[in-house]
Amino acid sequence: MSAPAALAADALEYGRNITLNEAKAAANAAEAEARKNGWAAVITVVEPNGQTVLSWKMDGASYAAPGVARRKAETAAGFKRPTKAFQDAVKAGNLNALSNGALAIEGGELLIADGRIVGAIGVSGATPEQDGIIARAGAAAVK
Repeated sequence: MSAPAALAADALEYGRNITLNEAKAAANAAEAEARKNGWAAVITVVEPNGQTVLSWKMDGASYAAPGVARRKAETAAGFKRPTKAFQDAVKAGNLNALSNGALAIEGGELLIADGRIVGAIGVSGATPEQDGIIARAGAAAVK
């Protein structure tokens, strides 16, 4: 994440909770992206406070993926930024990104509606880069 993007994430405020219909739209878009690419994943959507709204496991996704997807979503929501920001910080040598409880693996994205954070989506099951692609497809479905 670039410096301006990181600052923009800090400037975002929390809004209302994501609705179940919005969560389903995000998860459906994420699943469609995963299927299009032949990837199996777990997709989890949380409210701004990190509480799970929905989670589903695609056939073939690993047994460890549900917990990782949930933590990615919680990290994005709690820290107001995609989990890739923490992954990039660790790659750059900033190990503080690991000491704050954040999951530093790409695949967690904010869900924004009306300019406010309404939740987050976490994806796990493919590579971190692929998880990020899937998560961004889901995030794009929320307006």
